[in-house]
Amino acid sequence: MSSIDHKISQAKAKLLVDYPYFGTLASKLELVVNDDIEAFKSNGVKLEYNSDYLQALKLSEMEFVFANGAMHASLAHEQRKNNRSGWLWQMATDYAINDMLVENGLDLPDRVLYRVRFKGLYAEEIYAELKEMNLDNFTEFSEVSELNEVEDLSSESNSNQKFQEQIQQEVNSESSTESSQGSKLNRLEESSLCSTSDQDLEEQLFGEFAKTTLESEFKKGEAPKTIERFFNLTCQGKIDWRDELKVAIDRFHKDDYVLIPPNKKFLYVGIYLPSCVSQRFKLVVAVDSSGSVDEELLNTFFSELNFLMNTIANYQIDLLVCDDKIQSHKTFYSGDILEADLKGGGATDFRPVFEFIEDTLQDTKLLLYFSDLAGKFPHVNPSYDVKWVVPRELEVPFGEVIVL
Repeated sequence: MSSIDHKISQAKAKLLVDYPYFGTLASKLELVVNDDIEAFKSNGVKLEYNSDYLQALKLSEMEFVFANGAMHASLAHEQRKNNRSGWLWQMATDYAINDMLVENGLDLPDRVLYRVRFKGLYAEEIYAELKEMNLDNFTEFSEVSELNEVEDLSSESNSNQKFQEQIQQEVNSESSTESSQGSKLNRLEESSLCSTSDQDLEEQLFGEFAKTTLESEFKKGEAPKTIERFFNLTCQGKIDWRDELKVAIDRFHKDDYVLIPPNKKFLYVGIYLPSCVSQRFKLVVAVDSSGSVDEELLNTFFSELNFLMNTIANYQIDLLVCDDKIQSHKTFYSGDILEADLKGGGATDFRPVFEFIEDTLQDTKLLLYFSDLAGKFPHVNPSYDVKWVVPRELEVPFGEVIVL
């Protein structure tokens, strides 16, 4: 095995460990040496690379390259191009993908398209911004934005000047009549990197594999950050939050078997079996009673929580209802039905709940907080685990989010 092949194997293995989703996709990516390009390029089917460029990268930077290629192969960007000019669309998709990879902590290598100004934008939004630039502004923009992977954006590009001319030509073509536009697109398709039906099929299959894998990662709560803007996921708003809730509870609820005292059921025949000892499981549940809370979702949450509690023999739940102050505190025990009277309806302030727990419920291990997260958070992270049960994915300063 050559040194570059060994380094590639190391980088792909490292990517699989550090970023399992990207690593899984990259393991299926076809890698092809092409020393006629300056760095690397992906056409949605395979990743071509310059061996000298790849050899000069650190392993962490090679991870970025393979993740980039895997994402291009997964997203079927050629199918989403529609009537957009080809090169600008390729640039836009690259900016969007690279921003997402940086957001997930991958190490950005040289000669890669990346701009902070495109942070969080869809490829379509980035394309619209690029299209609005005139050629002079685009040239200046290119020099500042590390646009040094020019030859990697098209198999026919050999210079910046030719690249700029093609950009201008394609932008101008979009203002032409429909017929001339169609003719122009036909010529562009002849040099397209994904031009055959076999390639389209392969790209489609890769995309379906990527989507299925991502849905599985979402269910486990291990999907990469901000990746949802690249896929139309039917499961994203329907993550199996019940499993997440069960995992959160199981982590702190422990039944155990002991030999002393033994199980009395079979002592009369001289058989000594372990007996099950269950410690009381204590849980704190807080409910945001501000006017913006969805009571239908709250009932769904309570229904599932009551179901899970039926699997636990001995439990205690302290239920706090709070808007900008504690409205009520009730304690429920094994066999009780958990329900809440939503008093309040004012603004949302999470701090009273955490202050109450610190003063009154010091042995708390887990807090489930149902809210829409539109409130004031405490400045100090609590010492116990916090699961925010919410209607949609939002940033939180601490704890983890369970999306209904």
